[in-house]
Amino acid sequence: MASLTIRNIPDDAKQRFRERAAAHGRSMEEEARQLILSVVAKAEPAPRKGIFEMLYDASRPGFDLPEVPDSPASYATFEK
Repeated sequence: MASLTIRNIPDDAKQRFRERAAAHGRSMEEEARQLILSVVAKAEPAPRKGIFEMLYDASRPGFDLPEVPDSPASYATFEK
């Protein structure tokens, strides 16, 4: 199984979480595990897009591609 460390939780949030875990008769670790599992079980996986769908989305209004400068091409010269 994997481990997860969560840092920088405000003290008041940690205290409320500790009280929630105690109210459910669980340790904080078990309470966090149950919360994560319940949220993940309800979440639908994000649909994966193919290249054509991404190109179609990019061609719709509201999606701005960077402008290409309108300048003549330069060619390599091989002079000594």
